Amino acid sequence: MTTADAQDPEFRFLPGDALRAGRTAPLPPVTRVSASVGEGRRLSGLSFDTPAAPRIVALHGAGLNAHSFDPFLLALGAPALALDLPGHGRSDWRADGDYRPDHLADDVATALEALAPEPVVLLGHSLGGLTAALVAAAQPERVRALVIVDITPGLSPARDAGAVTEFIRGQRSFADVAEAVDRAIAFGIGSDRAALTRGVTLNTRTRADGRLEWTHHLAHLDAPATGADPAGEDPQPYAPIWASLQTVTAPILLVRASSGMVSDALAKEWREQLPEATIREVSGPHNLHEAAPVALAEAVASLLATAPDRT
Repeated sequence: MTTADAQDPEFRFLPGDALRAGRTAPLPPVTRVSASVGEGRRLSGLSFDTPAAPRIVALHGAGLNAHSFDPFLLALGAPALALDLPGHGRSDWRADGDYRPDHLADDVATALEALAPEPVVLLGHSLGGLTAALVAAAQPERVRALVIVDITPGLSPARDAGAVTEFIRGQRSFADVAEAVDRAIAFGIGSDRAALTRGVTLNTRTRADGRLEWTHHLAHLDAPATGADPAGEDPQPYAPIWASLQTVTAPILLVRASSGMVSDALAKEWREQLPEATIREVSGPHNLHEAAPVALAEAVASLLATAPDRT
């Protein structure tokens, strides 16, 4: 285990994250944890406010990592666990390169057995949101409430997420952090250079030739399997997840980014498919947890406080 301190480069951004999140309380202890998920692989994550059991577990989107939730979790101020999805951050890569939500969900469910002993609010952003939906359906006893951030099963990767795919795979190495930040701004990933510099620094490594490359596996695969069909033959590969969501009995909240991926048509379909679920809109881009951590924390806080205990 590794615990946050001022000397550890992994955690050097936490004081700035806390300032941006408006946190006035002291920084909580943040610990690097991991769990075996089979096939010789381990899933890594960040545990906030240990030794308390996490009350919320966060799953990031494609091409990100657990540290992307640092500002949001510092704003929320609850015991939490943020996981690196398989093939991301410090979690092991899958030998088959298959990062479809159902495969991710199996690994996450296994990790939760070891790292989250009590029922939690399960929050997932983008690809992590689809993964969270499947975990909540398969293990309802572990999920007090489900929060999905800026994605629905009706999303078409080619139509709605083409820019994200191109950002991840279109350029695979950079001269320096500034070049990667420039590309992120050009693709609408964000506009705050300080926040993007932090994110790029925590999501890249230096190659033998001195250039930077992404740490996640998706950028190293020609055609990573995430459920998206690069040939466009299945325009809605995630549609079967609607059926899983309809079996979830815990409260469900969709947080829609005002300039994100969930269009009016997708929001309308959400209401038709899940009439009992709730939608809240938060001003900001797709990566709300990085760009608008305080607003996202405010959207989640009441659910965290009121979600029923399922023990």
